Amino acid sequence: MPQESRWKEHIVVCPGCYKWSGDAPPSEPRILREKVEPWLAALLQVEHLNLLVGSGLTLAIASQVKVSGLDMTPWSFATRMADAVEKAATKSAARCERGQPNIEDQVRAILELIGGLQILAESVEPGRNGNRLAKSAARLLKEWEGNLDFLLKKFLKRVLDVERAIEEQFGLETEESERAQYLLGSFLLTFASRPASRERLHIFTTNYDRLLEYACDMLGLRILDRFVGQLLPVFRSSRLGVDFHYCPPGIRGEPRYLEGVVRITKLHGSIDWRRDEKGSGRHEIVRYGIPFGAMESDAYIASCPGNSIIIYPNPAKDIETLEYPYADLFRDFAAALCQPNTVLVTYGYGFGDAHINRVIRDMLTIPSTHLVIVSYDDAGGRIQRFYEMVGHSEQITLLIGNHFGDLGVLVEHYLPKPAIEKTSWQAAALMERRKSRKNSSDDNDSYNIFEGD
Repeated sequence: MPQESRWKEHIVVCPGCYKWSGDAPPSEPRILREKVEPWLAALLQVEHLNLLVGSGLTLAIASQVKVSGLDMTPWSFATRMADAVEKAATKSAARCERGQPNIEDQVRAILELIGGLQILAESVEPGRNGNRLAKSAARLLKEWEGNLDFLLKKFLKRVLDVERAIEEQFGLETEESERAQYLLGSFLLTFASRPASRERLHIFTTNYDRLLEYACDMLGLRILDRFVGQLLPVFRSSRLGVDFHYCPPGIRGEPRYLEGVVRITKLHGSIDWRRDEKGSGRHEIVRYGIPFGAMESDAYIASCPGNSIIIYPNPAKDIETLEYPYADLFRDFAAALCQPNTVLVTYGYGFGDAHINRVIRDMLTIPSTHLVIVSYDDAGGRIQRFYEMVGHSEQITLLIGNHFGDLGVLVEHYLPKPAIEKTSWQAAALMERRKSRKNSSDDNDSYNIFEGD
C-alpha cells in the first residue's frame, strides 16, 4: 500500500485561482496578498456567511499579549478505577485522531463510569453478593462524582485565569496589548462588516471562554443568541429570527435593519451556562452574569458543577437533558451551513470533533457552498485527511501554516480590510474613470476632483 504523502508546512489553495506550497514561509507576502485577498473578499460577499472559531483564536490573542493559553491536560487521580478512566480517555482521543487525551476525554470517560456505577448502585439482586456489589458501587459512585466536581472546578478556574490574564494585559495599554486588541477587532470586523440587508454573520465556537463576547462588547457589536431575558437570561428553543431594526428620521413605515449585529452559537456550551430547576421545576438553561476573568469564588463557581454547569460533554442524568441544549445548538449549526450560497470560514479549529466535521461534510455536498480553512498547522494530519476524504477540493480554500495562522500576518496581509467594500469599489471605479478622462483630454488643465460623474 503506498505511503500517504504529507503536505508541506505552508499551503495556499484558492480553487481555480491560485495554488502555492512550501516548507518555508513566503518571502514576499505582498505577492501572495494580490492573489489571496481578492479571492477572500469575493467569498465574504456571499449570501450566508458563517465563522467557526476554535481554541486557536484564544491562543493567538494570548500569545500576542504574552500570557499562557488554556491548559487542557487531564488531571491525575489516585483512586480506584483511575487506570480504567485513563484508558477510556486515551481511546476517546484516538477515535478523534487527537493523539494525547485532553480534559474533555477525561470528563467523558468519568461520565461513562458514573453512568455504569449508577446502574449497579440501584440494582437489587438476591443474595449477599448482589447487595455487596450494589453497596460497593454506591461508595465508588459517590467518590467519582466528587472527582468530577473537583475536575470541573479546576477546569473552570483555568478558563477564568486565561480570561483574567488577557483582560489584565488589555488594561495595561502597552504596545502589545493595543496591537492584540486591534488584531482581535479587525479579525471580527472583517466578517461582521456586512450590509444589514444580508443575512447576519453567524459565529460558531467550540470554546468555553467568553473572548468572543468580550470582543463584541469592545467593538459595540450586538449579539443575537437563544437566550432571552435581562436579569437571568434563559435559553429558548424558539428559532424566531428576532432582529434589531430602526426607523430613519423623517421616514415612517420603512424600518431598516441595524448594522453591527452578529449571531453567536457556542456549540459546546460555556462556563457561565447553568442548569436551573427552580420555579416551575422544568429543566432550564440559564446564563449567569459571571464577569470576564472573574476571580475564583463560590459566587461564580458552582459547588457541584457536575450537576449544573453546561459544557460538553453534558453530565446529564436523563435523555431530555442529555440532548438539551446541544441538540438545539447543532440544529442551528446544520441549518446555517447546509443551505445554498453559504461560506464557512474556520480559524483555529483542528477538525478533531467528528460531530462538527459531519455537518461540514454534508454542507459541501451542496455545489454552491464553500469552506475556507485557516490554520496554524495541519493539526496532526487531521486537516489533510478531512480534505482528501470529502473529495470536494474545488469547494475548499486552504491557508495552512504558521505564517498564515499567525493572527497578525493574517489580518495585515491576507484578510480583506473591515471597511465598507462597496465604498472601496466605487472609489476605485471613480478614480479609474477620471484617470481615463484625463488621459484622453488634449489640454493639461486641472479638473475639480469633486466633480460629478
